[in-house]
Amino acid sequence: MIARSAAAVALLLAASPAVAQTMNAEAAKRFVAGKLFAYTCVDGSRGLGRIYADGSVIGTIQSSGSGPVKSVWLPPGTLRTKGDAICASLRGLSFEPCFSLSRTSEHTFRASVNGMGMIAYCDFTRRMSVAGLPGRPHLPEPVLLDPPAAHERR
Repeated sequence: MIARSAAAVALLLAASPAVAQTMNAEAAKRFVAGKLFAYTCVDGSRGLGRIYADGSVIGTIQSSGSGPVKSVWLPPGTLRTKGDAICASLRGLSFEPCFSLSRTSEHTFRASVNGMGMIAYCDFTRRMSVAGLPGRPHLPEPVLLDPPAAHERR
């Protein structure tokens, strides 16, 4: 389970193309937080995910591009900034993997594991919405404390 969580983080975030614009941690957070992205990784893994400003992650992963699609949820604080990198803190993992993010277009970015260059990276493409992955938490309908009387409207 720990290895799967580490792989999910790496795959949800994980060499920058020549035309890419490297993003510092704050720019990366603004570009990514709360938005839904489809991703494909160099190893063939793919899925959908949303990374929130509190460092939590929710999404799906299909390892190596085949087999079952698994749901992934990582709690707040899992992802955090460390200098200009985004790092993952996973319980039970003896190291903290960090990632560099490079914007490749208005709606895409590439994430690579620091120090692994072209070996470990994923390409992300922004999606607008997908059934089953909410865009925003649903808030209860507002309640009128002093609603107009029905007879006043007649």
